[in-house]
Amino acid sequence: MEITASQIESIVRSVINSMGADAAKGSCAPCGPIPKTTKVAMLTGPKKIEVQELPIPTLGDDDILVKVEGAGICGTDVHEWKMDPFGLIPVILGHEGTGRVVALGKNVKVDTAGKPLKVGDKIVTSVTNCGECYTCRMHPETTNLCDNQGVFGLIGDKRGTAEGNRVNGWFADYMVIKGGYGITYFEVNDLNLKQRMLLELACVCVHALERAQSTGLINFGSKVLVQGCGPVGLVMITVLRAAGVNHIIAVDGNENRLRVAQRMGAKTTVCFKRPEENTLDKRVDKVKSVANGVGVDFAFQCTGAPVAAADIYSYIRRGGGMCEMGFFVNNGEYQVNPHLAMCQKEINIVGSWDYSAQDYPKTMAFLKQCEEMNIPIEELITHSFPLDKMNEAMETNVAQAGIKICYINEN
Repeated sequence: MEITASQIESIVRSVINSMGADAAKGSCAPCGPIPKTTKVAMLTGPKKIEVQELPIPTLGDDDILVKVEGAGICGTDVHEWKMDPFGLIPVILGHEGTGRVVALGKNVKVDTAGKPLKVGDKIVTSVTNCGECYTCRMHPETTNLCDNQGVFGLIGDKRGTAEGNRVNGWFADYMVIKGGYGITYFEVNDLNLKQRMLLELACVCVHALERAQSTGLINFGSKVLVQGCGPVGLVMITVLRAAGVNHIIAVDGNENRLRVAQRMGAKTTVCFKRPEENTLDKRVDKVKSVANGVGVDFAFQCTGAPVAAADIYSYIRRGGGMCEMGFFVNNGEYQVNPHLAMCQKEINIVGSWDYSAQDYPKTMAFLKQCEEMNIPIEELITHSFPLDKMNEAMETNVAQAGIKICYINEN
């Protein structure tokens, strides 16, 4: 039987249309069959994470099913693990995660930045906002200040059913991104796994740099101090170096972390456990000796320790500035003399809180810039743990035995 050209064209169009229909239904052929359940690391009590198996909810038209590849462990995760200050238990933590799209609801065509999204793509989630509070309505450029801001892995999702979507944290084999207003996510195919696991943390620091730059005090010639060389402080150093700051001063009490700070781009280190730097006056003298004899132009306070936060003003020159980004949880108060610390010096002070979704594309560019400049940011990931070792991962973080601790999905 002969087939005409028009019949061939009709057959081809039929095949193409059926393929498109399958994709619209959330076809996951490139990634295998859609699972019915997922293993999760459920926080069931203070310092108690249990591996459980939960059903994966039916995907809606705006939802995404992701096979988790890995996730960073944030200080907020550890804080919640230790004492449940946010009242989230039971909860699946993990908000610094990434994975591969397994299935898409039929309405999901692009990510938050407008890039096409398909099954098989790598993806990360960002923050959510409500669109209803005063900030969302009157200041949409600062959605990080939304009164009802949320993030996958730290918020309960009660939409849809009485139980809601429980599998919305990255410490799992699979997680579900429930669509809806204010939900944000990004395709990140051009970043490797380590870069993707560092993306959320780096976004915090990119946002902090923008807050600092609003003072006009940061440029190529600025002397900039970073106090606290945990993961936040060390990534802040890499952001400053990538931005062109040539003299970064790192302050901490851990010599190992200060050596890492130098690897990331710090030129001068100050350690409060060294005999020659074990008092605030000695440390200030050291800082002034490399900062034009007067103190730094700008400082980033990255510790969660009130006593350290009180010290930061002493390092700053008159007319300088400071960004407070260390207190993402309430760790207490400190005393400071506002006349000496702020008014007499006329210091420019900014706070920094999280980030907005629009900070993500800039942060992706920052991670590529680290590659260009050979800044070894990926070396900050020092330990990884599987799902059944998440309590040990938290303990490792608390003990400061490494720098950036991560969960890696071995399944």
